[in-house]
Amino acid sequence: MGEWTGVAGDGVTVTGGGSGDGGPTALRIMLGGQLRRMREQAGISRADAGWQIRASESKVSRMELGRVGFKERDVSDLLDLYGMRDDDERFRLMELARAANNPGWWSRYGDVMPTWFTNYVGLEVAATLIRTYEVMFVPGLLQTEEYARAVVQLGKTYLPNEEVAQRVALRVTRQKILSRSTPARLWVVIDESVLHRPVGGAEILRAQIEHLMTVAREPNITLQIMPFSSVGYPGAGGAFSILRFPDGDLPDIVYIEHAASALYLDKLEEVDEYAAIMEGLTIAAAPVSATEGLLKEALARLD
Repeated sequence: MGEWTGVAGDGVTVTGGGSGDGGPTALRIMLGGQLRRMREQAGISRADAGWQIRASESKVSRMELGRVGFKERDVSDLLDLYGMRDDDERFRLMELARAANNPGWWSRYGDVMPTWFTNYVGLEVAATLIRTYEVMFVPGLLQTEEYARAVVQLGKTYLPNEEVAQRVALRVTRQKILSRSTPARLWVVIDESVLHRPVGGAEILRAQIEHLMTVAREPNITLQIMPFSSVGYPGAGGAFSILRFPDGDLPDIVYIEHAASALYLDKLEEVDEYAAIMEGLTIAAAPVSATEGLLKEALARLD
């Protein structure tokens, strides 16, 4: 499963580089990384940095990892401690701190969204390239509203209608990153079984497949299908996504979702391993030129 289906790490502009919609989650990570590098270059320990801002060493660690918000006074005091003398650079970093504290549009869905998925949405908004492998469902960014509703309700028929509606609205709103003025690039590999799994019934699946045929023609969306005739790629395992960002201050991040939690991997060796897996999947899957034909075959089986 992926993207919190409902059945279910340890120089930018304020807008998050060229993405057009930098999320506060990404901005916190960017600012934290810059503060960490400045501290290390100054030869100052986390404990001494914590003393400077009247906080603990662990608080500084969380700030540098982008896991907490930034008080402007704390950022200013740290810049003083690290010897920041460039007024323009100080202004840029302070503006970044303010932007990183602004709530994202998804904050209004906080009551129906787990914290670990909130982090993903914040990163997704800032990404310029998202590569996804899915084995159970159509990825959330490509789901129709009715298909999304069916996925949300799988195994959770007890959910109040209002909560279901909110979860679906969140998923649909996330899709705007694909149609904004500088749209994110999406490369998806889905297992052919996804096209046979009647989530919501045959009519909802038919509409979903027709939607895939439409979006697959968009220049920023690449869709490949892993046919039953392919053995896939060794080590691929379950679903995962790799997010890339517009600025070098934020590394690629691998997102792997579990039933009630998620992993965020950003260590170079881990990201490289999943990048190699994704490359293998794109080679093992049917070529992009075959996608429309496979989708038409799936539709024909529903007639």
